Amino acid sequence: MAQDFEGAVAIVGLAGRFPGARDVRALWRNLRDGVESVRFLSREEMAALGAPPGAADDPAWVPAVAMPEGIEEFDAPFFGISHREAEILDPQQRFFLETCWTALEDAGYAPGSPAAEEAVTAVFGGATTSTYLLFNLARDPQVAATVDPLQLIVGNAVDSLATRVSYKLNLKGSSQAVQCACSTSLVAVHFACQALLNQECDMALAGGVSLNVGQRAGYRFQEDSILAPDGHCRAFDAGARGTIFGGGVGVVALKRLEDAVRDRDTVRAVILGSAVNNDGGLKVGYTAPSVEGQAEVIAEALSVAGIDPATIGYIEGHGTGTALGDPVEIQALAKAFRSYTPQQGFAALGTIKSNIGHLDIASGVAGLIKAVLALQHGEIPPSLHFERPNPRIDFAASPVHVNAERLEWKRGAEPRRAGVSSFGFGGTNAHAVLEEAPGVPLRAADPSPWHLLVLSAKTEPALAVAARDLAGHFRENPAADLGDAAFTLLTGRQAFTHRLAVVCRSASDAAACLAGEIPALDRQEDGRYAKLAAAGRRWLAGETLDAGEICAGRERRRVPLPTYPFERHRYWIDPQGTAMPAAAPTSQTLQTLHARPALPTPFVAPRSEVEERVAALWREVLGVAEVGVHDSFLELGGDSLLATRLMARLREELGVDLAMDRLFEEPTVAAVATALVEARAAQTDDADLARLLAEIGALPEEEARG
Repeated sequence: MAQDFEGAVAIVGLAGRFPGARDVRALWRNLRDGVESVRFLSREEMAALGAPPGAADDPAWVPAVAMPEGIEEFDAPFFGISHREAEILDPQQRFFLETCWTALEDAGYAPGSPAAEEAVTAVFGGATTSTYLLFNLARDPQVAATVDPLQLIVGNAVDSLATRVSYKLNLKGSSQAVQCACSTSLVAVHFACQALLNQECDMALAGGVSLNVGQRAGYRFQEDSILAPDGHCRAFDAGARGTIFGGGVGVVALKRLEDAVRDRDTVRAVILGSAVNNDGGLKVGYTAPSVEGQAEVIAEALSVAGIDPATIGYIEGHGTGTALGDPVEIQALAKAFRSYTPQQGFAALGTIKSNIGHLDIASGVAGLIKAVLALQHGEIPPSLHFERPNPRIDFAASPVHVNAERLEWKRGAEPRRAGVSSFGFGGTNAHAVLEEAPGVPLRAADPSPWHLLVLSAKTEPALAVAARDLAGHFRENPAADLGDAAFTLLTGRQAFTHRLAVVCRSASDAAACLAGEIPALDRQEDGRYAKLAAAGRRWLAGETLDAGEICAGRERRRVPLPTYPFERHRYWIDPQGTAMPAAAPTSQTLQTLHARPALPTPFVAPRSEVEERVAALWREVLGVAEVGVHDSFLELGGDSLLATRLMARLREELGVDLAMDRLFEEPTVAAVATALVEARAAQTDDADLARLLAEIGALPEEEARG
C-alpha cells in the first residue's frame, strides 16, 4: 500500500455481540467454520418466551431465533446506573453502551485512560425502535404507576443512544443518532469517516444495535414477505425465499490512518472510501430496491477510494435472500464495475446474513466487521446455503461469484481489498471500500528482559476474570510482545480500585504469574526486575505510574488485549403473562429495592431524623435498599430526571423547596439534610428553630458547624 494516507481512515478497534458469538473473536470462529447461529425452539421454550397461544401447532409459525445471549443482562453498576433505571433502559442502549466501551479498549483508548485524555471522540449510531418499551414496559401497570413518562422516553428513544454513550464515557466529540433502516450502521460509519477527514474529531465510534424482543419466540411466515418459511437465509440461491431477522450489536473505533500510524496503533483494516445516497422516487415502491441507486453509490465509493476495482477480491453483499433484492443487488454491482473494468467473476461474494440472520439496523456494521476479519486473517468465509445460483441472476455478466466454501485469500501484487454494501428500506444505500492494514515496520529486538503488567477492575470478581482472560490470551499467543502489552495496559486502560501487578519475561511466564502459579512480584531477582517489582507495589497501593519509566527500551505499540469483563445481572420487566427464564435473581416489579452498589465511600448510616427521612426518599426514588449519608446521588445512578422527582418528594414530605443546583453541588444525604435544616430554619419561628438546632446537634461537630 502506498504511504499516501490522505483520505484514508483506519479501523483500530472492533467490538460486538452476535447470535452464537459473545464477541468478535467468537464471531470469526463461527464464520470461518461455516456455523449457522440460528436456534430452533422447543414447544417449552416458545411458551416461556411468550409465543402466541397455539403458535406451536401453527404450521405457518417458524420457531427460529437468531439472538445473542443475555439480552436481559447488563453491568449497571459499572456505568453508575441504578437498578431501577437499568430495568427501564432499552436493552439496545445497554448493549451499545457496553460495546462502545469495549471497542475503545480494544483500540487501546479506554475512557479515562492516559491515551484517551486529549482525544476528541465522536459517536455515531442507530438502533431499532424500542420493542422493549412496546412489548414489556407499556404492558406493565407498575411501570405506568411508578415511572415518569419522560424517563421512559429518554430511556428508550433512539435519540438517546449516542448521547448516552458520550455522557457515560465522557466523550466530547459530536454525538449523533443515525436512522435509515437496514443501512443505518454502515451510514453511521460513513458519517464517522467524514467527521474524521473534516478534522471534526480525533477518534470516532460508529455502529448500530438491533434487539427485537417481539421475535424472541419465532415468527409467522406469510407468502411474499421478507421472512423465510424455514428460518434460513439462502442468499443468491435458487431456493431463496427470504431471510430471518436476528439481533446483535457492532461498533468500530476509527482514526485517520496517518494518525493511527503515527500513534503506533494496531490497524485492523483501512477504509479507502465510502459513499451514501438515496434511490429517490423512480422505483416501484417505497421499500423496493433500485438498480440505479445501488449502482451509483458503489461507483461513487470506488471513485473516492481511487483504486482499480479489479483488485477487489471480496464483496460482502447485502444479501437478504429475497426474490427481488438479490437480483437487483447483482445487477447494480455489474453496472457499477462495468464502467471501470470488463473483467468478470474475479471477486468472491458472500453475506453474513446466511450465518446470523438480518440484523436490521446493525446489519451493515456486522458485514463490515466480517470483511475486516477476512482481510486480517487472509481467509474468505463460506456463504451458507448456496447450492444452485438464482436463475434470475446473471452471474456470468457480473464481477462476482458466490463463495460457498472457505477460501484462502492469497495476496497478489496489490493489497487485499474488499467492498461492503448495505441497503435500507426507504432507499438509503451505503458502500465502503476496504484494504488490508499497512505492514508494520520491523523493530530491533526488545532489550528489556522483564516487563510489568498491570490490571485493575471495579470489583474483585471482575479483576479475577480479567487476570484469567489475560492469562488465556498469552497462552494462545506465546509470541506476544510483552513490552507492547505492558504499554497498552498502562496507557490504554482506566485505573480502577482493585488492582493486580505481575513482573514477567515471556508470555508463558506472564500466564503463570497471572494464574498465581508463580510469584507475581517477589522473586529473588535484582536489577530491572527489582525496579519493576517496586513500581508494581506502588501500583497496588493506588499510585499512578509513569509509562516512560515502566515501558522503556524501545518504541511501543498499542495491541489488542482482552477487554473489561462486565459483570452482567438481569434487569428486565417481563411483559404481562410471560416469565423469561433467568440466570440470576430477578425483580418482578419496580417497587422492589436492590442492594447498594459497591461505592468508594464507606457506608455510614443516617444519624438524625432529617438524614433518615432524606435517605428514605433516596431509597424510594433510586430503588436502592441501603443509602449511607455520604453516598453520592449521582454514583447511586441519579440523573436530572430522578433529581426532579426527588426534589418534588422532598417538597411534599418536608415542605421545603430546595434548589436543584444544591443537590448537584453536594450530592450526599448529609449535605441535603443540612440544606433542608437551613432552609426550614429560615422560615420558622423561634420554637421550631430551637428544635431544628437540636437536630443539627445530633450531627458530628464538624458538620453541625456548617
